[in-house]
Parts: sequence; C-alpha cells; structure tokens
Amino acid sequence: MFRITLHDEPGSLTFQFEGKLAGPWVQEAEECWRRALASQRSSDLRFDLTGVTMIDSAGKAFLAAARSQGAELVASGCVMKAIVAELTRKPQTN
Repeated sequence: MFRITLHDEPGSLTFQFEGKLAGPWVQEAEECWRRALASQRSSDLRFDLTGVTMIDSAGKAFLAAARSQGAELVASGCVMKAIVAELTRKPQTN
C-alpha cells in the first residue's frame, strides 16, 4: 500500500509519501510529480519520506531524478536517512 498526500502551501509543494515506494507505486508517484512539474509551479518541491517504510531500486532512481531537478528529500529514521544520504552524495571522480 502507498499513499500520496499533497500539501500545497504558498511557496512550496510537499509530496507526503507513506508506505512502500516500490513496484507500481513508483510509477504512480512519478506521474503525480510530473503533473506538478507540468503545471509550471514556481514553488519549492519537497518529498516527505518520513512515512516511507521501504524503497526499491526503481524508487531510488525516481527520487534521484527528482532531486536532480531540485526536489528536497526529507527523511527520518536510520534507513531512510541513509538512503537519502546515498542519493545526495556527490559522485567521486578519480
């Protein structure tokens, strides 16, 4: 099960995700995010991951893509914070 709640505030739009960001729910989250981008919103985008219990590789790829386009990732708990840290780490150059 997965739930997306939008919090549209002046200057920001927060996607509150709850449950497992995995399997078909990744596509649903991405479509919701893309609709928000298409609306030409000038506000800050934030993904609240505090209610997420699991993220698969597709979910990580989605979050990385959203972050690369300016979305802020908010997490709590050791596992989710580690995943966000992994996604926000700059690639090393050799």
